[in-house]
Amino acid sequence: MNQAMKKKGKVVAVVGPTAVGKTALSLELAARLNGEIINGDAMQVYKGLDIGTAKIPIHERRGIPHHLIDFLPPDHSYTVADFQAGARQWIHKLNEQNKLPVLVGGTGLYIKAALYDYQFSDIDSQPELRQELEYTARIEGAESLYHKLQDVDPVSAEKIHPNNVKRVIRALEVFYTTGVPFSRHQQNEKPKPLYNMVLVGLTMDRDMLYERINQRVDEMIEAGLIEEARHLYDLGIKNTQSVQAIGYKELYLYFDGKCSLDEAVRLLKRNSRRFAKRQFTWFKRQMDITWFDMTDYQSNFSQKAQEILAFVAGKFAKESK
Repeated sequence: MNQAMKKKGKVVAVVGPTAVGKTALSLELAARLNGEIINGDAMQVYKGLDIGTAKIPIHERRGIPHHLIDFLPPDHSYTVADFQAGARQWIHKLNEQNKLPVLVGGTGLYIKAALYDYQFSDIDSQPELRQELEYTARIEGAESLYHKLQDVDPVSAEKIHPNNVKRVIRALEVFYTTGVPFSRHQQNEKPKPLYNMVLVGLTMDRDMLYERINQRVDEMIEAGLIEEARHLYDLGIKNTQSVQAIGYKELYLYFDGKCSLDEAVRLLKRNSRRFAKRQFTWFKRQMDITWFDMTDYQSNFSQKAQEILAFVAGKFAKESK
């Protein structure tokens, strides 16, 4: 097994819920381990979605190259298969250059797809059926479509958020086309790791994490999130994958006159907290991760970073023997 692992490239993944400290830690790991960072957040790929996605500004990147970030126009779609291909290319390229890829983000499915022998259903899309399901979502609402999925494929429904209309539609599309639940297509075999990898998960006391999320939203508003979202809205960037992101879809309700600004901000905070809870649950269930408590990391970040650095170095040293 160790001989086989030697033939694989190395990669570190830093995962966990939003606002837990992934960005700061990934910068430290990359700086100390001769690494470069690969973005693992589904929405940070889009240009113009900077404040709402907590995209790290260039001047804060400490000169460390970042990949798969801020490169796609906001009216384009970007699938998990697109990310899988891009991330694997960068992992290979960085290993060829004797650099350590540091994959960091909270989009669990993207990260799992990149790091494991993760196969996607090869079932072709059915345009007419998809259009019908999209029409149902527009007329009856996303919740109605989600209830249909709960009826035919409760396993997939548990893993997919009701507001993720694209994934709900895809799961229904597979079921209506094949008669077999989408979840069963994905149960054939447990995915195998493709790399000599170390998975670092960050967690935090829930009350403190929620407080940090609320504070982060307030800071985003002060930094110009409303203006950023309004600019996208005025450009006609609507009904696209990008602006379904938390932080934009709530403000779009305000721009559409469907709620007050205060209500939009309240929803933004609530949805962010719920998202963080789902992220943590997903990572716990789906990947074999070593978790580190970051509750007090702001007061002793250096010590916490050194602990994680030693853990990562130790894992790689062990696998190389």
